[in-house]
Amino acid sequence: MGKGKAIIRLEGLTKAFGPEVVLDGVDLSIHPGQTTVVIGPSGCGKSVLLKHIVGLMRPDRGAVYFREHKISAMSERQLVAVRRRIGFLFQGGALFDSMTVLENICFPLAEHGAGTPAEQKQRCREVLSLVGLEGYQQRMPGDLSGGQKKRVALARAIALRPEVILYDEPTTGLDPIRADLINELILGLQEALGTTAVVVTHDMASARKVGDRIVMLHEGKFVVDTTPDRLKDVDNEAVARFIEGRAGREELAQIEAGRRIFEQDSRAAGAEEGR
Repeated sequence: MGKGKAIIRLEGLTKAFGPEVVLDGVDLSIHPGQTTVVIGPSGCGKSVLLKHIVGLMRPDRGAVYFREHKISAMSERQLVAVRRRIGFLFQGGALFDSMTVLENICFPLAEHGAGTPAEQKQRCREVLSLVGLEGYQQRMPGDLSGGQKKRVALARAIALRPEVILYDEPTTGLDPIRADLINELILGLQEALGTTAVVVTHDMASARKVGDRIVMLHEGKFVVDTTPDRLKDVDNEAVARFIEGRAGREELAQIEAGRRIFEQDSRAAGAEEGR
C-alpha cells in the first residue's frame, strides 16, 4: 500500500527483552505523505517500533532504513542529521519543566544550530500558531493543561520542519474533546506541512480519523494491513476483539478462576473464625 518510494523501511526487525520477543521479524514500508497508524494492545511493541525508527533502540536482528540511510547501523553522531528530519511526539510530551514554552521549543533549534536566536523565536511563534497556542511563549509547563502540554510538545516536534512525525500515543490521558483536538492537529499538520506520519495508538476513534492506513501488531508480528474503512471486514479474531474492545475468553477464564479461589478462601476463613 502507499505511493512513491518508501521513506521508512523495516526489514526483518527483531527485538527481544530477555525471553520475551516483542518484534518478531517484522517488515513495514512507510510511504511519503501518508499517515500510517500502528494499533495493538498495551505492551505489544508499538512504542518499541517507533524508537527503532529514530535509533533510540537497536534491533537484535534486521534493519531500519530512513530513505537511503541504514539507521540501525549508524553511530550516535551520524544519527544527529537523520533525527533532524524526524519529529517525535513522546507519549508524555517530555517537556522540560524548568523551561518556558519558548525555551522548550527553541531547545532542538539551538541543539542543531538552526538559525539565530531571533530566527528561533520567530520559528517558535510560527509553530505555536500552528497548534493554536501563539502567545504562550512565556508560560511554564506546570501552568498548562494536559492537552496544552501535548500541543506544545507537538510544536517542538515540528520546529525543525521534519519530513516525518512520529506520534507515540498522542491522545492518551486526554478527554474525548481534547483527544479530538489532537486528531484534528495531526490532520491539519499533514495538510499544512506535507509530512509523513506514523501514529502509535490504542485509541480506535483516533486511528480511524487520522489514518490512511492501519496496521496491527499482535504477538510480535503484523496481523493486519488495511484502510480504516476496511478494518471491520478483516477476518481475524484478535483484530476483531481489539477494535471492539472485547476481552478474550482466556483472560475472562483466568479472572473467573481467581474469583472462585477467592470465594473458597473467604468461606474457609469464615468457617475457621466461627469455630
